Amino acid sequence: MSAPVLVINSGSSSIKYQLVDGDTLEASTSGVIERIGQSESILTHRHAGEKHERRERFADHAAGLEAMVAAFQEHGTPLAGSGLIAVAHRVVHGGERFVQPVVIDDEVEQAVERLSALAPLHNPANLEGIRVARKLFPRLPQVAVFDTAFHATVPERAHLYAVPAAWREEHGVRRYGFHGTSHAYVSRKAAELLGKSPKAVNVIVAHLGNGASVTAVERGRSIDTSMGLTPLEGLVMGTRSGDIDPAIVFHMHRQTGASFEDLDAALNKDSGMLALTGEIDMRAVERAAEGGDRAAQVALEIYCYRIRKYIGSYIAALGGADAIAFTAGIGENSAEVRAGALGSLVALGVQLDEAANAAGGPIISTPDSPITVMVVPTNEEGEIARQTANLLQS
Repeated sequence: MSAPVLVINSGSSSIKYQLVDGDTLEASTSGVIERIGQSESILTHRHAGEKHERRERFADHAAGLEAMVAAFQEHGTPLAGSGLIAVAHRVVHGGERFVQPVVIDDEVEQAVERLSALAPLHNPANLEGIRVARKLFPRLPQVAVFDTAFHATVPERAHLYAVPAAWREEHGVRRYGFHGTSHAYVSRKAAELLGKSPKAVNVIVAHLGNGASVTAVERGRSIDTSMGLTPLEGLVMGTRSGDIDPAIVFHMHRQTGASFEDLDAALNKDSGMLALTGEIDMRAVERAAEGGDRAAQVALEIYCYRIRKYIGSYIAALGGADAIAFTAGIGENSAEVRAGALGSLVALGVQLDEAANAAGGPIISTPDSPITVMVVPTNEEGEIARQTANLLQS
């Protein structure tokens, strides 16, 4: 590895990690630590095609990351001898301040903490990983890469909400967008598949996982995206409602007496496909739909219809698209969702090749389709490592 970067994605009870070359974007080692703080935690470490598992209680993120270091020592290249140039951290919300990766110091750490008001489900967990890693690797640069940064180019017409000025100016209410590292990577790879520069093409990226978003990328720059102030807006997701009438919140508060905290949790954790079908896993939903389950069939229609509406509107926003790229767990693996999401877009220049779609691509449109449709595996960790290496080498 010429520019090894340890990429850490810290959640509230889990830590994902990869050792990635910031130049080639190839990962030599990866792992995940789950159930941190519970009675039994699980560390799964993968290196050189082998999987190593350790089960014991990791009381907190510090214990989890110490176990990660031990796993590198026991299986593969010890981190101390790997030539690490940095530890890179995924941070969900950078607000209006952080529009590029940044080397973390005390002041940056404090700013990330203040931004937790905009991402209370994510930034505190990201911050915990940062604090532990700064103590564990005190001599290495620590870099924060923000999900929101790629969308800093979204113009006012798309990011301003028509709400009171004080909300916008004093409380940061606006569209920020998320999944930025994925949208940046996939839009660039889509241009490569077209044999063109990212600055020469317009690409619509559909990042479809448990969390899901669509972004319109105009000549390498995000100009609109489906997520908003938080990751709740936009598409129907695994447990998130996506777009709803905001008055529903006040209606349910008046009707049931539920607190706003409870309603927030309901829309983020108990809605989406889970609320419609009882399932989060799209594979289970598709199996149920094939078996005649009416609720699953309707849920799939809703899921695909919402994607189709966003893609259609973004073709209009871009004044035409060169490519549509599907990515992430569902986008890469569900031919049924891809077909459903593109269903009636033939009038806008989308001609799907059913056989190629069933085979998984990478190109799933017909040769004469005015818009090329493709499947592009995402590489968020690689993109984080690339941005980190570029920052430190510039």
